[in-house]
Amino acid sequence: MIIQLSNWVNGLPISLFARRITWLIPLLQIIHILSLAMILSGLTMIDMRLWGVSRGQTAIARSRQFLPWIWWALAVATLSGIALMVGSPRSWRDSIFVAKLWMMAAATIATLALPFVLRLNASRGKEANGLAVVIGTAALVLWFGATLAGRGRWMGGWLGI
Repeated sequence: MIIQLSNWVNGLPISLFARRITWLIPLLQIIHILSLAMILSGLTMIDMRLWGVSRGQTAIARSRQFLPWIWWALAVATLSGIALMVGSPRSWRDSIFVAKLWMMAAATIATLALPFVLRLNASRGKEANGLAVVIGTAALVLWFGATLAGRGRWMGGWLGI
């Protein structure tokens, strides 16, 4: 099923067009990687507060500062990722790429859940509880894993896959 879908997308005019413009895929990759770096940076700043490493702001204030950047970066990463998938549909057959998509889905869910947990804590007069730390850490680890899996070709060889 994936192979047929990949072959079909590979033959679409937009896919052929994307591959003809030699600078387009590298530019999309740069944009995609930078947006993932923004997500990782923002989550790291929030998690440092949750872990107690940074005490300059409350956790909710820190999340209000960095979550807008994370949401914009997530939108850019999603759009550039879709464009890369259309421009290079052969990657769909790569098992590490499929793992990346699953990690991104889980990371997105954890990232979406984080502000709700932080607001719930703030409404109860708490700074951060174990659940916020677990969700924040899980989001960061999953995004980091998705970023590494995006480099699947070298990672597959390293893991012997």
